[in-house]
Order: sequence, then structure tokens, then C-alpha cells
Amino acid sequence: MMAVIYLDANATEPLRPQARDAALAAMELAGNPASIHAAGRAARGLLERSRAQVAERLGAAPAGVVFTSGGTEANALAIAGLSAGRRVVVGATEHDAVRAAAPDAAILPVDRSGRADLAALHALVRQAPSLVCLMLANNETGVLHPVAEAAALCHAHGALLHVDAVQAAGRIPFAMAELAADSLAISGHKVGGPKGAGALLLAPDLHLPALIAGGGQERGRRGGTQALPAIAGMAAALSAAGDAAGLAPLRDRIEASLPPGAVVCGGGERLPNTTCLAIPGRRADLQVIALDLAGIAVSAGAACSSGKVARSHVLEAMGLGELAGCAIRVSLPWNATEADAARFIQVYAGHRAMAAA
Repeated sequence: MMAVIYLDANATEPLRPQARDAALAAMELAGNPASIHAAGRAARGLLERSRAQVAERLGAAPAGVVFTSGGTEANALAIAGLSAGRRVVVGATEHDAVRAAAPDAAILPVDRSGRADLAALHALVRQAPSLVCLMLANNETGVLHPVAEAAALCHAHGALLHVDAVQAAGRIPFAMAELAADSLAISGHKVGGPKGAGALLLAPDLHLPALIAGGGQERGRRGGTQALPAIAGMAAALSAAGDAAGLAPLRDRIEASLPPGAVVCGGGERLPNTTCLAIPGRRADLQVIALDLAGIAVSAGAACSSGKVARSHVLEAMGLGELAGCAIRVSLPWNATEADAARFIQVYAGHRAMAAA
């Protein structure tokens, strides 16, 4: 069988060895972290060490780390809990998890490069008390938003800022305190941990009512027994991740070797592992299928929509028109190699389905 070259890290990263080891070790603990006997205390100790690891890695206080089932729940928890009495403002290129949690939100536009329009944000937050939702890095284009500048604008007008950092964690260096975010969401499997764990990080003294009530876990902010193996794996993956700067040369090599007519969508500062490529007139799903048949896994837009392939709302918001249905996302995993990039370049340039119409 042909070996698959996996270039869809923004959908999910390959499991890191450190995360696997941590998750397997956690599975050996029989206790519930809420129990007061020795087995429960052992589980609780691992839970709190994992919490401290996540907090240290992302520049937050351990008391503000709320473990969840993933990034979607973390975003929903923040929006439901922090929006009371506030109008919600959502970036035009936000992930569907954020858009679905705030269906009636005001939309913050982006420019053609995909970056948030800060002048428009200023006008929006002046109008009413707001909760602004702005991702740190876009999942389709890799474009980085000016989050620290947005936070300053928000706080000058009494607004709160929630940051979806699911794609940024483990790929670029940042600290929650330096971003000045009021809340920040991450997902374990996007950094090479097991699926099933995420976290919402909260600024000190920020009150957050529970979205899921239960037995008082997570300081009353998220009920339910914590998924300790996935949480321990996420913490280990974050600690091992460093950043993805070493992948930038591979991404740049891909972008420098595009076939005639292909374009890169998104500009300015971007994630070092991500490129969004479009061939005018060539449907994204046909490109994904052709690459898959050649043993290369990429995606068209986000991979969180029940397997469907549709026009990208991200590229539409950027004003790219028909290119919104013609773009694929190549996102290099932590273990990508030069040979992987070379093979993609060869197939993308030479396959009949890739050729210009």
C-alpha cells in the first residue's frame, strides 16, 4: 500500500510520543479526582499538575484553567458565560464553533489579507457593552490577527475579549497575559495530544457561570468528571510542542513552487505551518480527491463540518469571490519532512486534476 503523506495538521495533529506516554500513564490511575481516598488523591494530583503545565505554557494562572472536552466546548462556555448583558461581536473569519455559539452576533469585517479591521472594531465596541470574539490564528489561512491591539481597544471601552487560540497553541509563542485576553480557548488534539480534551483559560477574578452543571468540578465552572488521560496527554503535548517555526521553510518552499495560475490566500503574518492555495476554476473537493488518490491528505477549509466540502466563508469574507470554492489548505504537522513537501509539490504541479483549466 502507498504510504500516506499527512498534511492536514490543522484538522488534527499526529499524536506526540510524550502525549501518548502521559495518557497511558493516566489510564493506570483508578481514582476519580473528586474522591478523597488515596487513589482519588493520586488522580487529583495528576490533574492539578496538568493544569499547572497548561497554565505555565500559555502564560496564565492555574486557577483560571478550566478543562473541557475540546475547543468547541471551551468557546461555547466562554460565549455563554461572558455574554450576559453584552452584545457579541464575532470576527468574520471565525471558526464555525464560535459562529454557532453566537448566531446573532455583530460581524467584525476583515481586509483582503484576512486580518481584522481594527477601525471597524473601534466603531463596534463604542456602541454598547460587548463581548468580542477574535481568533489568534485562522484555521484555513493561518493568518494571525492583531489580538493585543484588539484587546486594548476592547478594554478602553469596557468590552471583554475572548480569543480562540486553538490553532495558535503549540505553533507560535504567546502568553495570555501579553495578549491581554479575558478568556482563551485551546484544544488538545490540535497540539498533538489525544482527542477529547481542551481548556478555557480565564483572566484573574473573571466570573464564569457553568454551561454544564454537575458535581462542582472545575471550581463550579464545568461539571462532569474530568477526562484525565486526555488532559494529561494535552498538557504533555503542549510542553513538548515548543513552536512550529521550523516548518516555515517547508511552507515557503511549497509556496515558491506553485504551478501556473495557483495563488496563496491570506497575507501578512501567518502560522508557519499553514498555506491556503487556490487554483481558479478548479473545485476544492476535486483537488482534495486527486491529492488523496495520490496518497496526500489535505483539506478544503475547516474539517469540522461533518465531512462536507463547501465554499469557504473565510475566503468569502476576505472578498476573494470564486476562489472561495477553489482553495485547499495544506497544514504541515509537527513531524513533516522535506520529502513530504517535495512530494506535495510534485503531485500538485503534475497531476491532471491540478492542471489549469
